[in-house]
Amino acid sequence: MPPTPYSAPMRYLIETFAVDALRRGQGIEQFLGAVQGAETPAIRWVGIESTKRGYEVTLHVVEDVGSETFCDLLEFPPLDPDDEFGQTLAVADDAAGAMAEAERHTGAVRHRWVNAGMAGDEYLDFLRAGRPAT
Repeated sequence: MPPTPYSAPMRYLIETFAVDALRRGQGIEQFLGAVQGAETPAIRWVGIESTKRGYEVTLHVVEDVGSETFCDLLEFPPLDPDDEFGQTLAVADDAAGAMAEAERHTGAVRHRWVNAGMAGDEYLDFLRAGRPAT
């Protein structure tokens, strides 16, 4: 049976760990799933990282070109070539505020944050589930 987001509880960061990761300068991210109504199959994910400006929330919308052997989301082509590095949605003064902004702007869920680079695992679950629309 393929793993589901709920069969891998160690993958997700509890809120204090997510905040601590951001404070230490490590990014966090969350896979958000398929883009509804796009002409080209696409997916999206949101990331938060510490920058000189504060905690920056970035939405990434990319073509869904992955497979079980290719799930490095950073390598997927952007749906909009002008958003090669994602779209900055907000900059917050504190880590918890950035998480709240990401949730408000994208529908991200507080208990589904992972360390930077791990959203590809979520994408792999998405693939194994047959690329569900929701």
